[in-house]
Amino acid sequence: MSTPRAVPVSLAEIARLAGVGRAAVSNWRRRHPSFPARIAGTDVNPQFSLTDIENWLRENKKLKKSAEREWLWPRFEALGGRDETGAAIAEVGRRLAGRYGAGQPAYPKETAALIERAVDLGRREGGPETFAFLLRRWLDVHVRQIATTPEPLAALMADIATHVAAVDGGLTAMDPACGTGHLLMAVTETATRAGGGALTLLGGDRDPVLAALAEARLTLAGEVPQREPARIDVRGGDSLRDDPFADAPADIVLCNPPFNERDWGYEELATDTRWSHGLPPRTEPELAWVQHCLAGLRPGGAAVLLLPPAVAARKAGRRIRGSLLRTGQLKAVVALPPGCAAPHSVSLHLWVLRAPAAGEEPPVGGHLLVADGVSRFPRDPGREWAPDWAAIGDFLREAVEGTDPAEGSAHARRVPVIELLDDEVDLTPGRHITPSPADSAPRLAASWREFTDLTASMTKSARLLAALELASATQDTPTATTVAELARAGALTLRGGQQPPEAAVRTGTPSTEDIPLLTVPDLLSGGAPRGHLAADDPAVRDAVVAEPGDIVVVGVARAFSAWVHEGAPTALGAQLHAVRVQPEQLDAWFLAGSLRAPANVRQAGTHATSSSRIDVRRLQVRQVPLREQRRYGEAFRELAAFEQLARRTAELGGDLVHDLGDELAAGRLAGGA
Repeated sequence: MSTPRAVPVSLAEIARLAGVGRAAVSNWRRRHPSFPARIAGTDVNPQFSLTDIENWLRENKKLKKSAEREWLWPRFEALGGRDETGAAIAEVGRRLAGRYGAGQPAYPKETAALIERAVDLGRREGGPETFAFLLRRWLDVHVRQIATTPEPLAALMADIATHVAAVDGGLTAMDPACGTGHLLMAVTETATRAGGGALTLLGGDRDPVLAALAEARLTLAGEVPQREPARIDVRGGDSLRDDPFADAPADIVLCNPPFNERDWGYEELATDTRWSHGLPPRTEPELAWVQHCLAGLRPGGAAVLLLPPAVAARKAGRRIRGSLLRTGQLKAVVALPPGCAAPHSVSLHLWVLRAPAAGEEPPVGGHLLVADGVSRFPRDPGREWAPDWAAIGDFLREAVEGTDPAEGSAHARRVPVIELLDDEVDLTPGRHITPSPADSAPRLAASWREFTDLTASMTKSARLLAALELASATQDTPTATTVAELARAGALTLRGGQQPPEAAVRTGTPSTEDIPLLTVPDLLSGGAPRGHLAADDPAVRDAVVAEPGDIVVVGVARAFSAWVHEGAPTALGAQLHAVRVQPEQLDAWFLAGSLRAPANVRQAGTHATSSSRIDVRRLQVRQVPLREQRRYGEAFRELAAFEQLARRTAELGGDLVHDLGDELAAGRLAGGA
């Protein structure tokens, strides 16, 4: 008889499971001889048996009952790869929903026991909550492999589709690339608020594990006391190659299809009847999904798809775009601000389509709604940005629900179709929306005021720096020491940042108590932290936090820098270091300015490339008296201020050239003939 396989956990995982800091776990290990011995890893990064740790915590009265769900996840994660873990979680959901149908796969003994343990916990603490916890952890681990639609965006897509389709009463919704069911879940919530009739949810995905998870999730969410249970039909399979719902038209279709896939079935589907607007080119898989969704609608039904911006402009798809316009089936193209969904660096588009109602003729002199959320919600490159979903929702609903073709705003417009049917058929919203003078004039005036203030400050700073007298190079140079030697002497403390667990990093709008998390990728993309840690998250206890007055040093050559931190306390990610000086021995500004000298990079780098790491402990600084340090520190402080002013002036100057150029090209120079 084989013994159960031990589930390994690290010190950081033990701290999270026990709800304490990593230092506390290290103390337990050092002070208690009964603490379990490591089963893997190294002395620096040991791993322990999860069962042994759980038993030890229980025996020593350190196990919190409130964290019972947390103890489930390491066991699920240890089952194997992505599919094995996902299938087990889906089985937990099925059983919590009361589905024990025949034909279910046989699981190994350990897996079956773990599933039963999770089901038992779900019955005690809530089935939907337990399943949602396991699914969220699974998605967090595989976030780079599985694309999901953010819940606020999914809800917005569901609202727009139900409005355009004029759904009243029973509702059938479909998602042919449903993943784990985010869009269909949004339909469930929308239908619950509306309190309508029967609800039918149809989903398909070529990944059977995702389809199983979506089915379990929707089944658990579909039991609403105020409404009859939803009919749920989720199937695994490729919806383009083998449509499972060809004979089941839907009232609305929501879809976030896979992007840029060349192998979508071009050869075998060349004569498919769904291509009423033309065979999609091999390089236009998204237009195949557009026509597939249209083909799945009942007369008068509506579809909303999330698509990459290139679909609106690529030359290969212009014939199909033109046909969608001429038939009036494409109703709106909306450019979302970057950051609304993955990939977060681009402005994704929402396409809103509607199938003709019975007996409805193609419109004559139709219009296409274009809405530019990019210009409506501009991003400041120097500041953290998160989608304001309430404002975005209000903006889009107001634009979509408008009925007068002539109405519009500075960021939304109903464009006559005849204007779009040129050689390019470019549907990119920003190309067809010209900001109104009422919006651009105040913005330009504010930018010029800031530019004037910046140039005045730069002039003052430059005057101070230009007045500095530099001694000749023949003078004696004081001896240098290193950061490591200063740390051994007690003049400073050096702490290296670390990347917290992926599940602990949050995006979106932080609360006032949350702690920003700064990483090297943040510095490379603009400098503002894009993530944060909740103040009550156990990961905060292990984080290295830079306080005001600390020096932050970047430990990679491509982003190397050192500065005195002056903002709010900030957690530091991997390859970032916090240096705290003893003020009676070192001046922080002198040390920061000395450390960032280019010569230090060459001496402390591990390789000669821009991707090499910097050994911060080898960085050098001259040994001079404290009074002299402070004199140099003031100069370094002024130099840092000048650098920030120069950078902001260059950014703002570029924006002014761009915006003013648009205004002049539009003929808005006052006093003309």
